[in-house]
Amino acid sequence: MSRHCDTSLKDTSGKRLNWRIVARSLRGFRDERLYMSNAVPLTEIWRGPIIESLHTGHAVICDTQGQIVEAWGDPDAIVYPRSSVKMIQALPLVESGAASALDDKRLALACASHQGAAIHTEGVAAWLADMGLGESDLRCGTQMPQDRLAFNTLIKTDGAPCQLHNNCSGKHAGFLAMARHLNAPGDYIDINHPVQQGCRAVFEDLTGMDSPGYGLDGCSAPNFITTMHGMARAMGWFAGVTDGADARQSGAARLLRAMMANPVLVAGARRACTELMLAVKEPVAVKTGAEGCFTAILPSRKLGLALKITDGSTRASNCTITTLLVRLGVLDAEHPTARRFMNAPLLNRNKRVAGQIRPVADLLP
Repeated sequence: MSRHCDTSLKDTSGKRLNWRIVARSLRGFRDERLYMSNAVPLTEIWRGPIIESLHTGHAVICDTQGQIVEAWGDPDAIVYPRSSVKMIQALPLVESGAASALDDKRLALACASHQGAAIHTEGVAAWLADMGLGESDLRCGTQMPQDRLAFNTLIKTDGAPCQLHNNCSGKHAGFLAMARHLNAPGDYIDINHPVQQGCRAVFEDLTGMDSPGYGLDGCSAPNFITTMHGMARAMGWFAGVTDGADARQSGAARLLRAMMANPVLVAGARRACTELMLAVKEPVAVKTGAEGCFTAILPSRKLGLALKITDGSTRASNCTITTLLVRLGVLDAEHPTARRFMNAPLLNRNKRVAGQIRPVADLLP
């Protein structure tokens, strides 16, 4: 159920979250039933006349001051934001001046969870070469590309994927550029490395919370814990940045422009991030993350959005983020992309419509 609420996790001074409160929640969070019980239905799977499956989760919309405008589920739910916050991980790169010579395409790759298509792998390879580095300097690990052409080419030629195919290779190229700028050798993905300490500092500033810990992401970089409110608060901050105000805001404005100008680099063909950024009626930055995470930044509306599907379903996160963009007025419900993700038909093996993925009624405008 939708609810309007204030920032319930601020301390009495109105500044940072008192993590004694969150520590209690974190201990309870180890019991997944507590986490699930606070989630609400967001996406329905229909087959014939009944709902066959139901995806629950949390969603929060914040303004530029971090105040909650609207929420579903629990804004205090503790989560890993995964790759939905890559723009935060890229912010130290531009704020520090390390990205002064980078163009928008490389900044978009630094924020990307890409398909491993040639446009992505060649872009990252060229970036590394310009730094005098190569694929072996990455620490993200190998991954089969999601791009169909790249995948089929590897299969047909008995080729093997490399780290350039990893969907986070652009982010890691950014980490290497930052390490080079700081003259900080060593393992740049180590939690104590200056690159990751810089990422943590920015992450905590923007979420307004001291993170209680981290886990390793699929690419081996630290992924810091926060709350749904913290995620949405950070996105709301991005929505209100003013280019030229200071180094951080100017850097954030550059990253936003880069993402919105290069949606294919941020994800790839047929991916929700890319398709939604191409379909919206005004500039919006949309970013997915593993395990059902999504964020969106709406500069014209001065709003930030964070979403988490509790069972990690991509079909549900795609449906829910699309519905919320429609609800906020930046996407036409009748646009083919909106129809594809909001009310996607489920086809059986005979290509007949057997069901439908739908948002819950409470999310609709």
